[in-house]
Amino acid sequence: MRLLIVGTLKGQLTTATKIAMDNHATVMHSEDNEQAMRVLRGGKGADLLMVDVALDIRDLVMRLEAEHIHVPIVACGIVNDARAAVAAIHAGAKEYIPLPPDPELIAAVLAAVANDSRELIYRDESMARVIKLAQQIAASEASVMITGESGTGKEVLARYVHSRSNRAKKPFISINCAAIPESLLESELFGHEKGAFTGAVARRIGKFEEASGGTLLLDEISEMDVRLQSKLLRAIQERMIDRVGGTKPVPVDIRIIATSNRNLQDAVREGTFREDLLFRLNVVNLKLPPLRERPADILELAQHFVKKYSEANGVPLRPLSSEARQVLAANRWPGNVRELENTMHRAVLMAIGDEIGPEAIISPEGERLDIAKQPPAVAHATLAAEQVTRALVGRTVADVERDLILETLKHCLGNRTHAANILGISIRTLRNKLNEYADDGLTIPPAGAAGDHRAFVPVT
Repeated sequence: MRLLIVGTLKGQLTTATKIAMDNHATVMHSEDNEQAMRVLRGGKGADLLMVDVALDIRDLVMRLEAEHIHVPIVACGIVNDARAAVAAIHAGAKEYIPLPPDPELIAAVLAAVANDSRELIYRDESMARVIKLAQQIAASEASVMITGESGTGKEVLARYVHSRSNRAKKPFISINCAAIPESLLESELFGHEKGAFTGAVARRIGKFEEASGGTLLLDEISEMDVRLQSKLLRAIQERMIDRVGGTKPVPVDIRIIATSNRNLQDAVREGTFREDLLFRLNVVNLKLPPLRERPADILELAQHFVKKYSEANGVPLRPLSSEARQVLAANRWPGNVRELENTMHRAVLMAIGDEIGPEAIISPEGERLDIAKQPPAVAHATLAAEQVTRALVGRTVADVERDLILETLKHCLGNRTHAANILGISIRTLRNKLNEYADDGLTIPPAGAAGDHRAFVPVT
């Protein structure tokens, strides 16, 4: 976390600096907007600007926009002046903090910007294997490719690898290759010299130089233009970069971590991603499984988010009811951990009573997940079958088969034909199995109404 304090802050500079450093932030100082711009162009960079409200914040915002420098601003004032706060927000500040600074408030702002509160929460064995590999390679200098669907936690894992590397005390710089226009991405990565293009009013250091000594995260690298990929490949191979408009190469010392939510082998075949660049980046591949393939993580993460957002919103910490747990476990979570987190934030706010019930597990539109996404009978049976097969270790094939057949039949409301279709077996095979189970004294669901009226009675 890198904090740049702009202005004198009316004698409160020492206090603000101490609070920031106590929260593991690297603190830099500048007296005015011009000096702040020189710091930002010079390669030190910043994750947050804390700016004296007495300065011209709008001017600073416009300077940052003109040079395509993306960094949030928090305005600070000597008193809690509502008009000053409103003016600062209108000028482009993200937040207003009255001075003298409250330690807990400063810490919260720093944590929100640095996102240090993101933790690796997991219980599922599939996730444990990924984390074990990440721990093994963290101290190396190998380039790392992290793949997985959107929302699975690729950037969180990248920060985890950096924090356990030999570069942990050096910068961790992230750039989203999909969020920056192609025409600007080269300058963002490699920097530029004054006059290199319209708007280049001064030399600016790029992300490669900012990250020197540390780690550079190339987020969603699959979205990078092929032309720029060749320049990136040279930079990685030779540890040298060329600023846009520059006349001589600049040495850099970085470790590259890249992420993608696409299959890069497919992208190579399609001609949208260079194969040699993939080989260079993909020394180690950390593949994050989607949340639906990490069933043991769903409730663990849900409980973590309940605690987090209960504290953040000052509401009572309520446990999840058994019905709410069933809803969470049955959902497919196409948005993965990000979707689950947002869902639990809503649940914390919407819950009433002593527990978080299924009525609080809702979509952004306010519909209950167990109703809004209620599948038809066949899909419901498939989902039930998935739930049954989640805990297979230590059980015989015969036991698993029996439970799968009976649970599928139950969720098909006894309809033998539907159940046989879901299970991929003939109706005769299903009936024979049910007869076997009945002979063993098990209770068999009675036949449903959709075309199969044979009733099975438990044998006593």
